Amino acid sequence: MHHYAIFETDIGFCGIAWSESGIVRFQLPTTDAAGTERLLKRRLPDAIPGTPPPPVAETIAAARAYFAGRETDFSACMLDLSGRDAFAREIYAAARRVGWGHTTTYGTLAREVGAGPEAARDVGRAMAENPVPLIIPCHRVLAAGGRLGGFSAPGGTTAKLRMLALEGIDLAPEPAQQSFAF
Repeated sequence: MHHYAIFETDIGFCGIAWSESGIVRFQLPTTDAAGTERLLKRRLPDAIPGTPPPPVAETIAAARAYFAGRETDFSACMLDLSGRDAFAREIYAAARRVGWGHTTTYGTLAREVGAGPEAARDVGRAMAENPVPLIIPCHRVLAAGGRLGGFSAPGGTTAKLRMLALEGIDLAPEPAQQSFAF
């Protein structure tokens, strides 16, 4: 049985869902509560609204602080990652160690869990399937050379840039095409 709650932050409405074992899903902000609820229920259609238990309420308070621009640490949040394979869980654990104001790369995370740089694509796939963005800070994972890379959450790379900016990380958006200087 999954329960969920929708809550407002300084930049929009977030959603969070939980089981008895921990948080199973986090929805990054959208502009309205109904849109957030729709996105959350798309992944958990049988979830029902509920009153967050204290650990989930603490995570909600931390998310509100984060989106207000205050340094926040989500590493103590209890997660329920059942249904995720062992490699993804290892990658998620490594990503959770990347703290506020820091970034890493897909290749670095691959090496950190004992895989070679060729596993960077697998790391990217795990980040794209991250059920709890922000809590597992996939926005802090960049492409090789410190390039922005992708972001599958609503708002795409614009949202990723905004989240990094909240943490004091300024990455210029990548131009779609560059010309040669002659």
